Amino acid sequence: MIRRPVAWVVAVVLFAEAFGVAALNWFLGVAVDRQDMSLAGLDPHMMSVSSKIGGIAFGLYFALCGLVALLVALRDRPPAGFGRVLLISAAVVHALLGAFTWGPVGPPAFLFMMLVLALIVLLLVTYDRPAEPADAAPAGGKSGDGSPVTSPPAPTTP
Repeated sequence: MIRRPVAWVVAVVLFAEAFGVAALNWFLGVAVDRQDMSLAGLDPHMMSVSSKIGGIAFGLYFALCGLVALLVALRDRPPAGFGRVLLISAAVVHALLGAFTWGPVGPPAFLFMMLVLALIVLLLVTYDRPAEPADAAPAGGKSGDGSPVTSPPAPTTP
């Protein structure tokens, strides 16, 4: 239904965000390096290198999250294990970034972060329930092999 298109959109958005975050931090690192100014006695070269490393690390993180979403879209199966944890952590990161961007950057950045958060949560929730449970009993009260469905025996005390 809407599961695959949502997974595709999440993958594209996370890949674009990975590139954008890496490029922005790289640009900020270059700007700090060219200004050659100290902030509270910190080494400008160290700040520049830190910004570039942070940009690459966050870019790789968002790219890995995009890869998980891409695999979900290609396989049409829910994310499991580490992939699910990765997408949940990306949702938390977007919620925190949205909360922190309202003041310094403004409402458009907040709305973008909330949109990405909503897409990630929608991806996780749409794959949460299977379309048809495999162990569901038919309407007649009998299981598929013809035997009646019975409740388990009551526990006994020693």
